[in-house]
Amino acid sequence: MQYRTLADTDLKVSALCLGTMTFGEQNDEREAHAQLDYALAHGINFIDSAEMYPVPPRAGTQGLTEAYIGTWLAARRCRDRVVLASKVAGPGDELHYLRGGTPRLDRRNIQAALDASLRRLRTDYLDLYQVHWPARHTNFFGRLGYAPEPDPDATPIGETLEALGEAVRAGKVRHIGVSNETPWGMMRYLEIARREGLPRIVSVQNPYNLLNRTFEIGLAEIAHREAVGLLAYSPLAFGVLSGKYLGGTQPPGARLTLFERFQRYSNPQGEAATRAYVELARDNGLDPAQMALAFVNTRGFLTATIIGATHLEQLAADIAGIEIELPPAVLEGIEAIHREHPNPCP
Repeated sequence: MQYRTLADTDLKVSALCLGTMTFGEQNDEREAHAQLDYALAHGINFIDSAEMYPVPPRAGTQGLTEAYIGTWLAARRCRDRVVLASKVAGPGDELHYLRGGTPRLDRRNIQAALDASLRRLRTDYLDLYQVHWPARHTNFFGRLGYAPEPDPDATPIGETLEALGEAVRAGKVRHIGVSNETPWGMMRYLEIARREGLPRIVSVQNPYNLLNRTFEIGLAEIAHREAVGLLAYSPLAFGVLSGKYLGGTQPPGARLTLFERFQRYSNPQGEAATRAYVELARDNGLDPAQMALAFVNTRGFLTATIIGATHLEQLAADIAGIEIELPPAVLEGIEAIHREHPNPCP
């Protein structure tokens, strides 16, 4: 396993981070513990969760992901061996069951969300606490074509940052980050922190994969020049880049088979690009999923790639991919496909 320093912190994190959003939905507690055991045994010390998990989000399962991680931490007594991250949810109509039905990013909500996460995780601090998505109307979760919209109820970034700073001062959080953010949002967090003497964001958790390289447009330069580490999620585009869904195939038990809501990477343009990437991998004797992960793992602006799996065999293959070094011909082939199919699934 490779290890990297997260931004300007003292946190040494594995280049692969274990994503856990299947725990409590597609994986029961025993399976969740088995994944955590396997990841830790193979050098992964970075675990990412969220108060909203598992997904799809619903009242009956909310919080199970953190609870399963908490029982694992208590049973293994390994809290000091892991870098533990979680997230506070922003506003969302479908989260009517969360924090009284009106989740916001203000002081009261952040305090309540953080305390609940700490209880479920059975720990008294988080190494990294992230804002899951912005409070304002903007482009995230695949939305294109920014259009100004009034958002008078959106909690100002300065208020959110002050609440996060309070959590840091209280010792409940070591470092803070953002997720699904835009270049403007990242720069506002950095500017306010600098001006007000508040904690600085050290990470941004955004999607990045062969079908969606929009992070390279604006965000990558900020991440590089401002020392904000990218934690890349969906590196396999919900498993699409493995090729297992090509031609309308619906493998039993797979995420896109079970849940219709996950359509972000399933449009005709994405199918055409995926087919090209899968063919490139196979022509070069590579597993398509491992090629896709290897590409993400080697980006200079990346800190860690968040991987997730429903089966130990998938997790093992993803971890093994960290050792793959893509030859120049494959990298050139990836760029050629990208020029023909640029960001088909943003």
